[in-house]
Amino acid sequence: MDLQNKRITDAEFQKIREEVLIQWPTGRDVDFDEAIAYHKSMPQHKIFSKKLEEAKKQGITLIQPRAGVALIKDQIELLTYLQDKGEADLLPTTIDSYTRQNRYQEAENGIRESFRERRSMLNGFPAVNHGVAGCRQLIDNLNTPIQVRHGTPDARLLTEICYAGGFTSYEGGGISYNLPYAKNVPMEKTIRDWQYVDRLTGMYEEAGVSINREPYGPLTGTLVPPCISHAVAVIEALLAAEQGVRSITVGYGQCGNLVQDVAAIKTLEELTDEYLAKYGHNDVVVTTVFHQWMGGFPQDEAKAFGVISWGSATAALSKATKVIVKTPHEAAGVPTMEANAQGLRCTKQLITMLSDQTCTANTLEMEMEVIRRETRSLLDKCIELGNGDIAIGVVRAVQAGVIDIPFAPSRFNAGRMLPARDNNGAIRILDPGNMPLPKDMLDFNRQMIEERAKVEKRKASFQMVIDDVYAISKGRLVGRPQNSR
Repeated sequence: MDLQNKRITDAEFQKIREEVLIQWPTGRDVDFDEAIAYHKSMPQHKIFSKKLEEAKKQGITLIQPRAGVALIKDQIELLTYLQDKGEADLLPTTIDSYTRQNRYQEAENGIRESFRERRSMLNGFPAVNHGVAGCRQLIDNLNTPIQVRHGTPDARLLTEICYAGGFTSYEGGGISYNLPYAKNVPMEKTIRDWQYVDRLTGMYEEAGVSINREPYGPLTGTLVPPCISHAVAVIEALLAAEQGVRSITVGYGQCGNLVQDVAAIKTLEELTDEYLAKYGHNDVVVTTVFHQWMGGFPQDEAKAFGVISWGSATAALSKATKVIVKTPHEAAGVPTMEANAQGLRCTKQLITMLSDQTCTANTLEMEMEVIRRETRSLLDKCIELGNGDIAIGVVRAVQAGVIDIPFAPSRFNAGRMLPARDNNGAIRILDPGNMPLPKDMLDFNRQMIEERAKVEKRKASFQMVIDDVYAISKGRLVGRPQNSR
């Protein structure tokens, strides 16, 4: 088909599906009607969208970790520990790297090696290899809703098996799981492949089964200006809604400046609702997720807890629907389940303490308006480039550098836009590349960075970007030279 933001027909979907389900033997176990019956037999407290909607109504922030190991028994033990000892409100199943690249035979080898070594030899859960029955063992043994988190450009078979296996939330999208993750995958391909994922989600919805979809908010995770991550989130929400998705969680990765981060979460839901309504999608429930700091972490465990606490406070004050929690072992590699539970309990404590407080800084509304204007300029240009079709528009926008994700590995990403912090630690745009921001917004960004340069007695340059990338791992927010304040 020619790429367009249009619902995939049943005939076309079934034709593609026949090719998808034969990619690995476990695909033959997918039975849509039987899967619908299984989902409808699940208790309400295991359904992800229901818990999110209730949290949104109550104005509370739920907590969720990342976690995934190779073997079913060990994954159940890990998630049970995070549920019971970590007090997680929502649970993940993080997928392994081989599965993310559709290398199922190597994932199978990893499973065998994990049995031999009696420890996980994969960095996540190989859901395709474990199949529908294996996934259901997780669902049946836990009392908390479970989401699939991965990073897969072509996630079609993974989606089929996970949905049939009983998972009720699924992360990713055609932009957010391509440009930040892959080098050589064309945008047209991932948009089409993720339209399949969203159409499958819509089919479950039409059959009376609610499955939550979550675009991946942080993108590359370091110094991403809110307008870029917001634009990507809104576009992926529009693409999902067109295929029939009705529960969408849009995300944002912590940048570190409290006012900017709170403003970002508040405007993210507002802008998503605005553009969904513009395209006639008035029946979509939009919730938000705040990702704790995704960049480098301090080696010192006490300092790492400080970073986690700051993210927890920001999530609570922004009233995000949920927060993705980091651990004090981020700098050391894959965290233990005990460290994961510590991060969860730390976050739960901060959120509980701040649940009745709000962020009332005088600059909040100003920051919200900056984000609104910058995001709308990117979204409206995407729509213009596609002559009203956002699927076409985003492909052309990436080609033109209108959507330009900092530090992304994809060769299709322009890589010209450079971010840097201002004197207060907010993320600004040092070099816009080809991003079509209004002149007064460009002047504003330049002025904010120049104020910092003056304080630090140096020119605004790429060195600032480098310093900012490593700042938090060194115990600072702004990457200042030693001779400045």
